[in-house]
Amino acid sequence: MREVTHTATGPLKLDEDDIDPEKGDIAVCLCGLSDDYPFCDGSHRTTRDEVPGVRYKYPDDSADGERRVVELVDVDG
Repeated sequence: MREVTHTATGPLKLDEDDIDPEKGDIAVCLCGLSDDYPFCDGSHRTTRDEVPGVRYKYPDDSADGERRVVELVDVDG
């Protein structure tokens, strides 16, 4: 589990101009770490070793920064 703070105040609207000319797809960031937000830039790969039941906070400025444990979460109840 990670703490994600979004600052957007409206909906995300995508159109044909958002299609990547090389990939042909649109990847919307769901982790909140992308430097190209709202588009995915692969920053979610930094979360692969997260431990279940731990909440992490990542720095606002970069997904490459040092994350910190915010709290241990009781996932069983």
